[in-house]
Amino acid sequence: MQINRLLEIIMILLNKETITAKELAQHLDVSTRTIYRDINTLSLSNIPIYTNKGSGGGISILPEFTINKSILSEKEQCDIIAALQSLKAANYCEVDTVITKLGAIFKSSNNYNWIEVDFSHWGSDSQEKDKFNNLKSAILTHKVVEFHYVSSYGEKTKRVVEPLKLLFKGQAWYLQGLCRNKQQNRTFRISRIRNLLVKDETFENIYSMDLAIEPTSIDSNNIITLRLKFDPQITYRVYDDFDYKNIKYNEDGTVEATISFPKGEWVYGYILSFGHFVQVLEPQDIRDEIKERLCLALKVYK
Repeated sequence: MQINRLLEIIMILLNKETITAKELAQHLDVSTRTIYRDINTLSLSNIPIYTNKGSGGGISILPEFTINKSILSEKEQCDIIAALQSLKAANYCEVDTVITKLGAIFKSSNNYNWIEVDFSHWGSDSQEKDKFNNLKSAILTHKVVEFHYVSSYGEKTKRVVEPLKLLFKGQAWYLQGLCRNKQQNRTFRISRIRNLLVKDETFENIYSMDLAIEPTSIDSNNIITLRLKFDPQITYRVYDDFDYKNIKYNEDGTVEATISFPKGEWVYGYILSFGHFVQVLEPQDIRDEIKERLCLALKVYK
C-alpha cells in the first residue's frame, strides 16, 4: 500500500510544480504526518524532493529528475499518448489515469489532449458508439454476438458470429470473425450491423491475435470499373474517397477518377450521392442506368 502511495506522490509532484502536504494528505486520504514520513522515505531513496516554507511554499520535485529518467524520445512519447487516446475512445478501463501519469512523466500534461478519437460517425447517436464498445467487449471476453446485417447487395440476414478483431480500413470500421451461418471467416462493416446482441455464450479463440483474417472473397467477374468525372466544387470528396494515383486533373478544372467496386445496388446510391457534380463516363450500362434513375426521380417532383 505504501509503495502505491509513494508512486502516486511522485506522479503528483511530476504533474504539479508545487503542492502542500495538506493537499497531498487530502488527495491520498492520509494524515499530513504520513505524508511527511513518505517524503522522507522518498528523499532517502535519492528522489530529488525538496520543501519550501512560507506563503506559496510546499513540496516539489526537481525537474531534472524527469529529464534524466526519460528513455523515450519526444516522438515516442507522442506516439504512446496518441495510442492511449485511441483506447480512451473505446472506454478502456482507467486509461485516463494512465494518460495523466504518463503526461506527468513526459512533462506534457498540458499537451496530451491534442488528439481525440471518436469511433462513431457524424450525426450518430449514443447507440452507435455503444455498438463499437460492445463489440470490443465481446472480443476481449470471447462472447458470441448476434445481429442483423445488410450486405453490399442489399441482402438482409441474421448472423451469429464469434468476433475476433476490429479493423479500420478505407475510412470505415469492420468486424472480423467466424460466421457460424457460413462456417467461414467473414468481414462485416459495422455501420451495417443492426440490433447487436452480445450473448452469454462464450467461444474458444483458437486464432492468434496476429492472424490476419482474409476478407470475404469477391468473384472477379462481379467487379465493375467506373470512370467518373467530378465538378471542381466536389473535389474535396474525391480526395476523401479515392487514392491519388487513381485521380486525373483536367485543364478545365474537373477531376476524373477510376475505381473498381463489387457490383451491387449500393453503387448507384454512391454515384447519386454526388448529385449533379458527377458524370459517369464509363461503363455505358452504368451511365444509362444512372440517367434512367435520375429521370424517375425527376418525375416524383412533377
